[in-house]
This record gives sequence, C-alpha cells and structure tokens, in this order.
Amino acid sequence: AYMIAVSESTPGPIMVNMATYIGSDQAGFLGSLVATVGVVLPAYLVIVLIVSILGNVIKHKYVQAVLRGLKPCVIGIVLATGSYMLIRNCLGEETALNPTALLITLLLAAITGIYRLVFKKSLSPIALICVSAVLGVILFSF
Repeated sequence: AYMIAVSESTPGPIMVNMATYIGSDQAGFLGSLVATVGVVLPAYLVIVLIVSILGNVIKHKYVQAVLRGLKPCVIGIVLATGSYMLIRNCLGEETALNPTALLITLLLAAITGIYRLVFKKSLSPIALICVSAVLGVILFSF
C-alpha cells in the first residue's frame, strides 16, 4: 500500500517510482539507483536509437504537419488532467471544500502571476512542483 501511495505522489511514470521505492526499500540508495536505471535505461536506449535512425524524417513536411496536429490534443489532455486534479483535490471526496488545497492552489497561481509580471517569462514547472511540495509540507502539517 505504501509503495503505491509513494509512487503516485511523486511525478513521473509509476513504474519508475515503484522501482525507485522498491530498490530503496531493499538495498538503500544504491538499490534505488540501480532499480531506477534498470527501468529507465531500456526505454532511453530505444529512443536514442529511433532518433538516430529517424533524425532526418522529423524535418519532413508531413511529419511536421502531424506534430502540429497533435499539439492541440496534447494541450487538451494536459488541461483536462490538470482541471480534474484541481477540482478533485480542492473539493475532496465528500465534495466539501478543502481549504488547505485551495490555499495552495491560490498561492501557486499568485506566485506564477507575480513571477510572470516581474521577470516577463513563465515559471519553470519544476520550480512550481518544488514550491507546491514545500507549501504542502508546511500547510498540511498543521
């Protein structure tokens, strides 16, 4: 039960997270490193092989057209998933408002807006994840 909870609470594919957790549980840091590399390396090598073989194909106009067509689909999927997670986390299971989750959401929106106004660029998603993790630890510990 703990493996699934930890794996689902961290970003990334669940198999990578579970391999890291199981490796850590069985052999500490070195075990988590070996397990994670063992899960990620085959897919990485396949991608490198495909990119090296098909590197010139991506410049083809039909491939570019397909990629341009897929972009709105990916944006829609990410937006739908984000909206679902936002509603689910802020409302909770009983459709009662979760004030802590709502506060974190509002703080992240404010931080994103202020950062964009001050620096004239978007805040890194990794930075947002780190900020939300810190806010979650601080606000959910009370």
